Amino acid sequence: MQLEQKEDQAQFKLKSAQAGIQERKRRGITWHPVVITREDIGFGGKLVLELERPAHQEGLHLFQVGRNAALFGPVQGHATSEQPTLGGVITGVRRNKLLLTTTREDLPDWVLEGGKLGIDLTFDEVSYREMNQAMNEVLRARGNRLAELRDVLLGARQARFDEPRPDDLFYPGPLNDSQQAAVRHVIAARDVAIIHGPPGTGKTTTLVQAIRETIRRERRVLVCAPSNTAVDLLTEKLAGHGVRVIRMGNPSRVSDLLLEHTLDARVMAHPGHSRMRALRQTADQYRQSATQYLRHFGPEERQQRQRLKEEARQLFLQADDLERFITADVLDSVQVITCTLVGASHRNLRDLSFETVFIDEAAQAIEPGCWIPIARGQRVVLAGDHHQLPPTVKSEKAAREGLRETLFEKCIQRQPATARMLTVQYRMHEQIMAFSSRQFYGGQLRAHESVRQAGLAAHDPAFGPDLPVEFLDTAGFGFLEITVPESRSTANPEEADLLLRRLTRLLAPCDPTRQEHRHEDRPLTIGVIAPYRAQINCLKDAIEQTPGLGSLMQQRLLSVGTVDSFQGLERDIIAISLTRSNHLGEIGFLSDIRRMNVGMTRARRKLLLVGDSSTLGANPFFQALLAHVQQIGGYRTAWELTEECPPAASSWCASD
Repeated sequence: MQLEQKEDQAQFKLKSAQAGIQERKRRGITWHPVVITREDIGFGGKLVLELERPAHQEGLHLFQVGRNAALFGPVQGHATSEQPTLGGVITGVRRNKLLLTTTREDLPDWVLEGGKLGIDLTFDEVSYREMNQAMNEVLRARGNRLAELRDVLLGARQARFDEPRPDDLFYPGPLNDSQQAAVRHVIAARDVAIIHGPPGTGKTTTLVQAIRETIRRERRVLVCAPSNTAVDLLTEKLAGHGVRVIRMGNPSRVSDLLLEHTLDARVMAHPGHSRMRALRQTADQYRQSATQYLRHFGPEERQQRQRLKEEARQLFLQADDLERFITADVLDSVQVITCTLVGASHRNLRDLSFETVFIDEAAQAIEPGCWIPIARGQRVVLAGDHHQLPPTVKSEKAAREGLRETLFEKCIQRQPATARMLTVQYRMHEQIMAFSSRQFYGGQLRAHESVRQAGLAAHDPAFGPDLPVEFLDTAGFGFLEITVPESRSTANPEEADLLLRRLTRLLAPCDPTRQEHRHEDRPLTIGVIAPYRAQINCLKDAIEQTPGLGSLMQQRLLSVGTVDSFQGLERDIIAISLTRSNHLGEIGFLSDIRRMNVGMTRARRKLLLVGDSSTLGANPFFQALLAHVQQIGGYRTAWELTEECPPAASSWCASD
């Protein structure tokens, strides 16, 4: 953790120091300009500022509740150490407004003097502090429930289960047999249960049902995930089932439904809120009166000022007490509290305990983060898939020394009896599913009847018979990779050109933009994936210049990105440019086969792979993939395609 923190801090400082305001705004770590639209007094008499940015700047950003930030004064392009700043913590975000709880009781002079203000995210010390604290608590645990959970999760103590009953589900609903078995497994677990959800198997649906069953038996549960997006999704699903749920922190997707379930919204709707607000307003009036300038200032005026300050202080204390009461009352009335892993350390949760803690996306969460919510519970349920993307670790040394190995992996390897795998997938044609099922999931996956033979022709008969999986081999064609010096990234413009020619030909029988081809109430969707940023740039530039494909990208029916950007998504057609082609057989991080698993399983109806078998074939995974594609009749050479259609007028490749 210390290695990761140092590397993370170094990268943050380097990027911030080298970037001007416009670049920082583009990266989502700066709002500029901002105006102060309201001033309030929060806990401990600290100043709370409401800041607003212009509406036309609305867009994605990284500001969220709990992050450290600093208000800064007028600058000439770059932030410097001499620049005046006012530090604080973000305590609310909504569209173009945010709340900054500062470290001061009044505004500094440079804010009052005018000039354009801005706000920067500062390095996130909070997350590391909370993770380190949780790790220390776990290490010190002796003779308590946390010590028992630690030993079970790490394999030193056997996990215990009650005998499940076949009739103990109140919400069997649309769940299939493997999903129902997983929910029963959760109910029966005394210590730890794992829901292992391969791609398309309905992990979120199963987890929501497990939570609903649990709150029938328990007063209140804690539900966490490493990403705000996953927490928001679970909150929406639970609320949609009528569960009384509170979303701690800030929803990353601002919607009325999510805002309704935030703690702030529920506190504001509480009958005691108007009284608390009135106390703070009166206290603020007294405080302002006490600081007003007086021409004649003697002993009586000094005493009056002291009385006003004391009265303001007492009223602020009363308001703080009332806010704590309202918050506790709101949290006491809910069945589920949702938050990120670090959000489980929120001050309003510190006095609460939970019988069960659920952690979604646990296979994408670093272990120290998971211990924060686990320390608050009596048992834990993990959901995820360790054969998909691992957690992001910035320090390679930290990753090599174990930080990338998740608690999910440790538990499922050392305590296999804790896991139940979902085995029916509802996304892919069975031929798209088959290789991943055999390679990663012991051949246990099966395609649901609704998708088993659902190729492109099932979407639109104009497509006619087609191969659900196709590998277009460029071996011997001379499409060698190139290195882009500016980014040290890799591109293969000729392979990109070939992929897009094949994609254009594939789409020719059916124009996805035409209304009559929009079956199933939605148009055909296409995803183009490449492992390297330089190849993605190459593909994007080429698509913009390709008739048909360019308009699809403008309509957002076609998207291009890395495997990571497609995690959790699906498309009717997925085309993957494997990019690597060299005489040394080097494939770089294509050897991370979990990324390939994610990329291939995004496809619903058609998976198109383009690559050089002579470079890839030395790797056992790609050797097995090529054999599988040949076995199902999906192997083709680039020579076949060039004979069917003429080469494009030009090749395109943009450097980084």
